[in-house]
Amino acid sequence: MFEALTDKFNDVFRRLSGRGRISEDNVREAMREVRTALLEADVNYEVVRRFCDDVVAKALGAEVIKSLHPGQVMVKIVHDELASLMGPVDPRIYYVSPPPTIIMMAGLQGSGKTTTCGKLARKIVAQGKRPVLVACDLQRPAAVEQLAIVAEQAGVPSFRLAGETSPVKVARRSVDWAAANDRDVVVIDTAGRLHIDEEMMQQAEDIARAVSPHQIYLVCDAMTGQDAVNSAKAFNDRLELDGVILTKFDSDARGGAALSVKAVTGKPIKFIGVGEKLDALEEFRPERMAGRILGMGDIVTLVEKAQSQYDAEQAARLQEKMAKGRFNLMDFLGQMRQMQKMGPLKELLKLIPGVGQDASAMQVAPEELARMEAIILSMTPRERENPDLIEASRRRRIARGSGTEPQDVSGLLKSFQMASGMMKQMAGMGMRDRMRFAQQMGQVSMMGGMPKFKIKQRSKRLTKKEREKLKKMKKRRR
Repeated sequence: MFEALTDKFNDVFRRLSGRGRISEDNVREAMREVRTALLEADVNYEVVRRFCDDVVAKALGAEVIKSLHPGQVMVKIVHDELASLMGPVDPRIYYVSPPPTIIMMAGLQGSGKTTTCGKLARKIVAQGKRPVLVACDLQRPAAVEQLAIVAEQAGVPSFRLAGETSPVKVARRSVDWAAANDRDVVVIDTAGRLHIDEEMMQQAEDIARAVSPHQIYLVCDAMTGQDAVNSAKAFNDRLELDGVILTKFDSDARGGAALSVKAVTGKPIKFIGVGEKLDALEEFRPERMAGRILGMGDIVTLVEKAQSQYDAEQAARLQEKMAKGRFNLMDFLGQMRQMQKMGPLKELLKLIPGVGQDASAMQVAPEELARMEAIILSMTPRERENPDLIEASRRRRIARGSGTEPQDVSGLLKSFQMASGMMKQMAGMGMRDRMRFAQQMGQVSMMGGMPKFKIKQRSKRLTKKEREKLKKMKKRRR
């Protein structure tokens, strides 16, 4: 997400940081490039104009020109303006008493509305509530069956009325059913169209009038850019939305919808869909998103993802081992397995300050993690506990056992040593110190001071010369 925009911002600020002093002309020239980058990202023209004018006014008003670190001051101003453009946002779901809380989902066909109902239900369950999904899309073929499948995957019931053709009646009956069956949240999936039309809008209005939903969310496809913004405006004029959910956000390299929706409609983005799985729904945080756009990472989201996979007791044991320098290869393997549960490694790398802007170039294939696991499991328990024991002959034995090469074993051991050293250093810091350290890394990376992170790829095809060399090595081993 935002890859193209992030690259442009990085280029602009790198050039600014290379100047000893910044003049008013430099600031205006930089913002002309930012304006072009935003328009190319499909951000609304009026939003771009206001944003750039505000940044220039604050940059000159904050005396960026006289600052000792003008490039960093500019980054801070742009970051704050981006956050202001997309926020403020309160991503919480408010529940009423007495229940049930009624949430109505609207949107065009193909935006991912039904799947998002399941994702939202999963999030509601995690908050200790008991939702039910209601099938009010009675026009699209198999829509009712699809919602039933999604509800089953989310671990919640679905409500449907066999043979009923009125979505208003289904919605009204579902509220009574929820109250009678101890369900405290009702999520209503409504019908969509390929485009906005009067029949769809009227049906949505009728459902809203019949059940008086406490919250109405519009589901939009982030990849449609300004079409998503226009849809949000049209729906808001008729339904008075409470928020927008942007789907397919992980596939949108431009980000025009995310930067335009709040400014154009006045309605906040509440959640973003970042994958196909039912747990791939994130709360939208403007400050964190601004950091991602500027290539500064999002360490808070990374920590939250980690906390969702770790229990407190396990984390405490690991921290104690790291502080005492007893972090071994089985601990390292456990960390890698936990990271796999958190999502694609490439997406996690983007959240790390200093690495985020280079993560798109990193091809970290799942088979690489499987290779590392095979190597570690081919070691003896004593070798896993004390990797310093692994010399040349042991490396060759481990390589044979794991179907890899000795240099692969050496590479893994080197990675382990680096990770172990960094974790030991971090174990001695408090949470506040870690956050400050991460933020500093993000600021330095924006100024071009961080080294480039590269992951070397193993070639799947060997050259003729390499094949001959491999044969000779095998003969020597025999």
